[in-house]
Amino acid sequence: MIETVTKTVQWNKGVQPEAIEILEGQGGMIVSPTKVGYIIMTSDKAGLERKFAAKNRRRNKPGVVLCGSMEELKALAKMNPEIEAMYQRHWDEDILLGCILPWKDSGKEMLPDDGSQELMMDRRDTSCFVIKFGKPSENIAKELWEKEGKFCFASSANPSGQGNRGLVTGIGEQIEEATDLIVEADDYVASIQPDKNIETRYEQGVMVSMVDDQGNLIPEQNGTVGIQPAPIVIRKGLDVDKIMAIMSDIFVSWDYRHGFYY
Repeated sequence: MIETVTKTVQWNKGVQPEAIEILEGQGGMIVSPTKVGYIIMTSDKAGLERKFAAKNRRRNKPGVVLCGSMEELKALAKMNPEIEAMYQRHWDEDILLGCILPWKDSGKEMLPDDGSQELMMDRRDTSCFVIKFGKPSENIAKELWEKEGKFCFASSANPSGQGNRGLVTGIGEQIEEATDLIVEADDYVASIQPDKNIETRYEQGVMVSMVDDQGNLIPEQNGTVGIQPAPIVIRKGLDVDKIMAIMSDIFVSWDYRHGFYY
């Protein structure tokens, strides 16, 4: 009798072993749930190449680095004390946040020596470092980093420019066929925005740019009005109201320009 193999598994409420096994290997690519929907997760250049092919995605956008701990974030990204305080507030309050930041030189040295860097950074050598993106995927990122020293790179699991509606059935046939594993947790995704429907829900997290046009880190403000360049909210999303309130507590000046980077 031939055994039927399925690539879709239900989230086990903890660390998904099948996901770890795939991302430990070369060129692995999975689909995993977050607070706002499903994402593609990879851990090396071969996986990133598969992700770009599956999404038909442009390569000029900054890559997304999923940080499973504040320690990982601090090891990889350049931050000033105000930016670090902002991340810590969001970590403590379990709020999804992604910021465009430069890499530390020591962080770049941790990247796989396989060409991942050219696919993970934009022309300014910056990436989007994301925290508190949802337990199913957070658990995977934390496990891979702490036990294997491996990164988790991500992109939304849907054709570029389209949403997946927070449903595993919304990832599309092309991604479904291309991926090695799908971790399904529609109930978890729906629980994050219980008062929203498919039309009104956020399908992405807030993104804040913390760099200038050349990719240099913005200066500290230290309570001084009008310091430029300042943080820029370049994409609205889940909990944007909470995030802007926290930014107002930390930064005297910041801008809101949804869609500015793209």
